[in-house]
Amino acid sequence: QVQLINDAYNAVVDAVLGAEAEVAEGTEPCAAILATLKHVRIPIVSLDVPSGWTAEAGGSGDISPDVLVSLAAPKEVARRFQGRRHFLAGRFVPEELQRKFGISPAEYPGSDCVVAL
Repeated sequence: QVQLINDAYNAVVDAVLGAEAEVAEGTEPCAAILATLKHVRIPIVSLDVPSGWTAEAGGSGDISPDVLVSLAAPKEVARRFQGRRHFLAGRFVPEELQRKFGISPAEYPGSDCVVAL
């Protein structure tokens, strides 16, 4: 499967959202997806937190995405991201949550919902 992915596509989108515990415990289908992502040679674009990583400042996982798209706000683990590009998507964080979590909203140009960090 890895060779097929490498040959047929230009990039892989890692969007296994909300599966942090399942990936850490090796539960299917997340474990199989992570095993495949570890071996692809094409660029990986991860949404929010790369699969196999934890959102907190703990260790990063076994995949190394080329692009990270943080949703709403970068998570603590984004400090460990060493890929080529980091984007922030979602200018939809309510002011109450911004105050509660100390989030400083990014400057989005015009009506854009994505900004490069």
